[in-house]
Amino acid sequence: MSKSWILPAAVASVAALVVAVLGATITDLGPWYQALGKPDWTPPGPAFGIIWTVVFALTAMAGITAWSKAPSGRAADWVISLFALNAFLNILWSILFFRVQRPDWAMIELTFLWVSIAVLIIYCGRFSRVAAVLLLPYLAWVSIAGALNWEVIQLNGPFG
Repeated sequence: MSKSWILPAAVASVAALVVAVLGATITDLGPWYQALGKPDWTPPGPAFGIIWTVVFALTAMAGITAWSKAPSGRAADWVISLFALNAFLNILWSILFFRVQRPDWAMIELTFLWVSIAVLIIYCGRFSRVAAVLLLPYLAWVSIAGALNWEVIQLNGPFG
């Protein structure tokens, strides 16, 4: 039995954990966030942690699957690069929304995050349908986050 999955699994797990911890550290649910008007359909606070945990676990599994199914070293490098770009954009959204307190800028950035997930689905799907399917909940959740972000802008803007 081959153990070729151990290294990508370890790397993907550590990467997902680092992104999750950075995102959680950046996320400040203090007075500024609490004072924001939010739509009635905003999920309860604890739901965010649960959903992000599931999304990051599925994303890590997608990364492992896509990397291991990549038809060449160059394709595997692209998988890693696209996931790294996506991780950067994920963290940047939290910085813009919670630290810079600019939901309007975060909304613009979220479009790049959404596109990066779509690109991951398309690229990884070329050689792993499973990886593409594992990324669909991430795209769905970021779509919901985008709708929430938009509503926060509508209820509280202008910012700056």
